[in-house]
Amino acid sequence: MAKVIVKKIDKVFENGFQAVKQADFVAEDKEFVILVGPSGCGKTTTLRMIAGLETITNGEIFIGDRKVNDVLPKDRDIAMVFQNYALYPHMTVYDNMAFALKLRKFPKEEIDKIVKESAKLLEIEELLDRKPKQLSGGQRQRVALGRAIVRKPKVFLFDEPLSNLDAKLRVQMRAEIIKLHKKLDTTIIYVTHDQVEAMTMADKMVVMEDGIIQQIAGPLEIYNNPRNLFVAGFVGSPAINRFQGKIIEEKGDLYFANGDFKVKILDAAHLKKYIGKEVIMGIRPEDIYDSAFDQMAEFPQKIEALCEVVEPTGNEFIVFLATENSKLTARFDPKKYPEIDAKMKITLDMKKAHFFDTETEGKI
Repeated sequence: MAKVIVKKIDKVFENGFQAVKQADFVAEDKEFVILVGPSGCGKTTTLRMIAGLETITNGEIFIGDRKVNDVLPKDRDIAMVFQNYALYPHMTVYDNMAFALKLRKFPKEEIDKIVKESAKLLEIEELLDRKPKQLSGGQRQRVALGRAIVRKPKVFLFDEPLSNLDAKLRVQMRAEIIKLHKKLDTTIIYVTHDQVEAMTMADKMVVMEDGIIQQIAGPLEIYNNPRNLFVAGFVGSPAINRFQGKIIEEKGDLYFANGDFKVKILDAAHLKKYIGKEVIMGIRPEDIYDSAFDQMAEFPQKIEALCEVVEPTGNEFIVFLATENSKLTARFDPKKYPEIDAKMKITLDMKKAHFFDTETEGKI
């Protein structure tokens, strides 16, 4: 049983700064939970409190059935993988992986068996005689994983483990860690500022900002149904488009109007109390279409926009557009290279539009 319960924990440092405010979530047994948010949001401090490397100001943490607030890190049955690998430079890979087992007085034959099994799992058998300086960044990260695996902990804690790797290696290591989680069948709590990492790896995401948990849900739920404007803007690349305007009613139908354009709102019953009021509409770049190629019968309105910048990515174009008062980002299929400084007619998939209260920034 390796369920982790984080129960209304606070962290206030000696200078009075509160890094974490009433954080409350559960990592179920064998679940892959990712704490994600911008730098300084409190995610690493939360992880360090779970590990016992930071004291808890208020609240409780349970690992399994045991409250661990006052339990030493070495007695919590956790293993932590750090951003900087934290390998001993004077030791071989074998000795780095075996070190914790030697401290715990494991028999030499058992240490040898566990280290070699873990090395095989991570495909680093041929590196066991090398020292860290002889390894690439990806190889060092595998060794750091191996050093955690040999301990067979109840819970693995990862603190930005891939941030020092290049883009291609990060993608590869993401897949490796997902496979590793399935093989080890244990609980993982993982910290990253990279929302793509979080979306692709997590069973459950815990999105944080300014020390406060903003939303807890599966990746697709968070992407498709963000709880507030911060979550909508943080998750997704390029970021969601935001427009401020009013809800108006014409002939029984509701429209969003912002001076540049007026678009009919589909499934608008929940917005009736906002008629005549300012709201924020969000729409993701992939839900904007070039009306020259996509005849969208459900939303036939055409919005004229100037094409300012085009970023070809191979399988699509990221297009930066401008209306008189608004900036938009769209993702178009590469049927035709958009012409810079030319006018385009675009249309919005209003089935995918999100609406937010201007005061609370919560989803309507």
